Amino acid sequence: MKSEIKLFEKSKVRTMWNEDTQEWYFVIMDVVEVLTDSPEPRKYWSVLKTRLRKEGAELTTICSQLKVPAADGKNYLTDVANETQLFRLIQSIPSPKAEPFKQWISKVAKQRLDQMQDPELSIEQAMRDYRRLGYSEEWINTRLQSIQFRKELTDEWQKAGVEEGLEYAILTNLMTKEWSGKTVAEYKKFKDIKKDNLRDNMTSIELALNILAEASATEISKTRKPKGFNQSQGVALEGAKVAKDARKSLEQRTGKSAISPLNAKELPERHQLKIKN
Repeated sequence: MKSEIKLFEKSKVRTMWNEDTQEWYFVIMDVVEVLTDSPEPRKYWSVLKTRLRKEGAELTTICSQLKVPAADGKNYLTDVANETQLFRLIQSIPSPKAEPFKQWISKVAKQRLDQMQDPELSIEQAMRDYRRLGYSEEWINTRLQSIQFRKELTDEWQKAGVEEGLEYAILTNLMTKEWSGKTVAEYKKFKDIKKDNLRDNMTSIELALNILAEASATEISKTRKPKGFNQSQGVALEGAKVAKDARKSLEQRTGKSAISPLNAKELPERHQLKIKN
């Protein structure tokens, strides 16, 4: 399963791509929040499930459960729905956004099939999404580079036998703590964000330092060829230390911290545009 954040208008919907069935699964609570603007989407979904049961609906026909990444970086069993299930579910949610959302679901499914034929379309879609959220071209270019370097690092972890999921998250957390002085959770709290992706809330300098950490770890890994999680952990920390030294050097020369409390809504790299956390 591959998790991705998709944008409907300016709202984020967590999705999972199932390679076996070749279909998207959408996190239902995110969908409920988009369609209803409810401050308590979890409660809304709970009440709706109870109502559907009373109406005789089999929940297996309208939802499934998958492990989905949460704000703390861990995976939790979460109610999700594929395209067909979601169309059925939307019928039970009165919303003026229902029809546009259905069209968006179909578009997401088609885009994935197109991207499988031409991977460059994934990059173009990411650029369009970031532009729609108001990021500058300079920031977008840096962010896309960060995605590339992240992929190269995770390829090295895969070669070393590191398990995707928890072990990836542990290594990422260790690297973030080493170069920035904060764990991922501490960093997100510092920026006052919850569900949003940390990197989407980084300044250009922070992204550059993170790229340096991951690129350095990748190059060290290619040289050392670590085996397993423990050896990869040492390599990851060495790579992150390169970025840590660069951060300290920059801070010494500028007299200010390179780690900013600004989040996406406040970044100088962003235009004035409201988005939901």
